[in-house]
Amino acid sequence: MTLSQKTPATIFTGFLGAGKTTLIRHLLENAGNRRLALVINEFGDVGVDGDILRSCGVKNCPEENIIELANGCLCCSVADDFIPAIETLLTLKNPPDHILIETSGLALPKPLVKAFDWPSIRSKLTVDGVIAVVDAKSVVDGRFIDSIEESDDRQKDSFSIDHDNPLEEVFEDQLNCADLIILNKVDLISQQQKIDLDSEIRRRSRSDAILTQAEYGRIRPEIILGLSAAAEDDLLNRPSHHDLEDQHDHDDFDSFVIELGEISDPARLFEILKQTIKEYDLLRVKGFICVAQKPMRLLVQGVGARLDSHYDRPWKPEEIRKSQLVIIGLKGLDISAISRMILSS
Repeated sequence: MTLSQKTPATIFTGFLGAGKTTLIRHLLENAGNRRLALVINEFGDVGVDGDILRSCGVKNCPEENIIELANGCLCCSVADDFIPAIETLLTLKNPPDHILIETSGLALPKPLVKAFDWPSIRSKLTVDGVIAVVDAKSVVDGRFIDSIEESDDRQKDSFSIDHDNPLEEVFEDQLNCADLIILNKVDLISQQQKIDLDSEIRRRSRSDAILTQAEYGRIRPEIILGLSAAAEDDLLNRPSHHDLEDQHDHDDFDSFVIELGEISDPARLFEILKQTIKEYDLLRVKGFICVAQKPMRLLVQGVGARLDSHYDRPWKPEEIRKSQLVIIGLKGLDISAISRMILSS
């Protein structure tokens, strides 16, 4: 089967909170007549991103075209989770024209690209492109790398550096597998920071990677879809810190879920969340809040010190009204203390 006869798939990678789900939602709403399908993977027990994307109601991507794989990482569960999910989508009555794959924010993209070389799917699918979404503000703030000013004198070959920052390793692996890098949330940084960040990302990424900028994940579908990268045939040019490992694990990170009842004072909850994020250096907080006497569900998204919320949709009649938050941080989180602090709201 030629490349043009294979179903194209686009892999979306990017660290926790970079804006992958927002980007994909924008893509779904502006993809025209393309029949799309989604495979969504989350690092945690509660499928927040899948619920957000299912609520789009886009007719070209109905609910049966959305497969959610929670509490795991596709780069570690290719055979058990990813291959069956893809086979399910390809056997739909109206199979998709294009498959979008949103990886967990802690996933390494290269093992997933390797899966497209498996005999069971190689003849049917091709990796149209690997898209790395970068949270511009988090990079400028030094979350993943040294501040841009301090990193100017570092060697081009970052793989020669002995890392002690697991965030940096994941970040670099995501960049070095990408065909297109989207610097998202550039509205949160200055013009000079945009220039410096552009230069730094170009220095750290593959020479033939395309680099662009976006706000709120707003980017035209034709920029993302149709790259024809055939990434599965180009693995040698996509270096990874984990190339010599048989299996990648996530021992550097912890995740747990906090359940709350109805919240009468969301403002107080947000203040406590901000304090908790700061005190325990949490990487990601996201979930849904049930506000007392409100028919709408409150979506909460936290990245580092930034916390955003909005009412995303009404509660469904069959749903249990409850509040759930997914907490993600570096290994060694004091789960009991964090839980007590948040539950005090």
